[in-house]
Amino acid sequence: MYDKERGLYIAHCSNGALSITGKMANRHGLIAGATGTGKTVTLQVMAETFCQAGVPCFMADMKGDLSGISQVGKMSGFIEKRLPEFGIENPEFQACPVRFYDVYGEQGHPMRATVSQMGPLLLSRILQLNETQSGILNILFRLADEQGLLLDDLKDLRSMLNWMGDHAKEITLKYGTVTSMSIGAIQRAILQLENQGADKFFGLPSFDIQDLLAVEGGKGVMSVLAADKLMMQPKLYSTFLLWLLSELYTTLPEVGDLPLPKLVFFFDEAHMLFTDTSKALLDKIEQVIRLVRSKGVGIYFITQSPTDIPENILGQLGNRVQHALRAYTPKDQKAVKTAADTFRANPAFKTDEAIMNLETGEALVSFLDEKGAPNIVERAKVLFPLSQIGAVTEGQRLDIIKQSRIYGKYDNPVDRESAFEVLLAEAEQSALAEAEANVPTEPTTPAKEEKKKPGIMSKVFKAIITAITSTVATILGTYVSDKVTGKKTKSRTSATGRVVKNATSAATRSVTKELTRDILGNLIK
Repeated sequence: MYDKERGLYIAHCSNGALSITGKMANRHGLIAGATGTGKTVTLQVMAETFCQAGVPCFMADMKGDLSGISQVGKMSGFIEKRLPEFGIENPEFQACPVRFYDVYGEQGHPMRATVSQMGPLLLSRILQLNETQSGILNILFRLADEQGLLLDDLKDLRSMLNWMGDHAKEITLKYGTVTSMSIGAIQRAILQLENQGADKFFGLPSFDIQDLLAVEGGKGVMSVLAADKLMMQPKLYSTFLLWLLSELYTTLPEVGDLPLPKLVFFFDEAHMLFTDTSKALLDKIEQVIRLVRSKGVGIYFITQSPTDIPENILGQLGNRVQHALRAYTPKDQKAVKTAADTFRANPAFKTDEAIMNLETGEALVSFLDEKGAPNIVERAKVLFPLSQIGAVTEGQRLDIIKQSRIYGKYDNPVDRESAFEVLLAEAEQSALAEAEANVPTEPTTPAKEEKKKPGIMSKVFKAIITAITSTVATILGTYVSDKVTGKKTKSRTSATGRVVKNATSAATRSVTKELTRDILGNLIK
């Protein structure tokens, strides 16, 4: 609950209201406690208090419960009983302006990022690559940048890997060893990521961080990420949220400590961010968390125990709400002791004992004062939400999505010319050029030589017919001449025989000449 007198009023103790100091809200915070102790309700109370102050928030909704922040709350017996404790007579139940998001695009507006935006460090974490494979991924990004190739989606990434495999020798000489074995391992990791639905996350249009900073009607817009399906893929979930933080850090200008933060980021199931995290990535997380507060962004982690958070990061979380912890084992008892030691002690009670005896909705609370120092820890009761506790219906969710000011902005994916299209076109052009180079060419010949030459037997028959025709013509000519002159031939049969004999010899010589010419011609060819 927010008002000018109390400020960001979150809880109430025997000494009065406990409020987060506005200009210290960007110093980050922690909401911890065992399952069922009221962490989600505390998160909702904080978020709607920031909303009323005009501060937009982003939160991951693990079970759908936080979607109720979009609806007006109702009086209940439990709330009515607690009104006197908070000094409230007539609570003004109200809803918050909400935009629903979903990486998979099923329960809200799609949230996408390009492969280039994600970068090799975060991408290596999602793909769970070893040091050698991460090195190859770094080379890939370098090559894509040098050649002006856009990396939008997973098919662009796969195309670049294939190209690197084809040019491994040249790349190895310039950048270091690139093996087909490592490339194959990365390809398998990409396939596994696709099977988890990550192909819907990588692509265009990419999400605009400025949409998280929206204010409507003087209230900060609550950006609620449907994470019930996403949390089943912890690597993708944590890396996606870390990418959001990195984008905020690189995009927003330096503003220092404002009267109120520009954005508050609630990171539920925070332990997922730090599980199986490399030293390099852990350093990156610590850097972003430490520096992003100067951009006017506050980060609040929600987890079961403070021990889930690395010490270097835990020390940066100034505003704390600790719900009950159970201590059934030595490990649990150690966690309780660690949680108690993170608070500034109150002489009125023992912190470690109080943690184990807190009721539902009750917590140990310590916020930063005006100078940035932690206040003495107080045993307090967290306020009740003014919005609906519990999930909305599918119909209500759909109506909110369609009425959103950004409806249609991210709903239709865009596939522009990027690395996949460019490399595919180059491969097709290269294959075509190679095919043209290997096609045999026909020798060019004069038009008169293009006619098919007659075969040998055709020439033989032609020579015989010519000889016979000549012989017949000779016989007829002799016969006619005799009749005209009146001369008598001594022996017609003999004369005819000689003519036939001469004709046959001529035909034989002609055929022999043609055969010889063709045979010699074939031998010379």
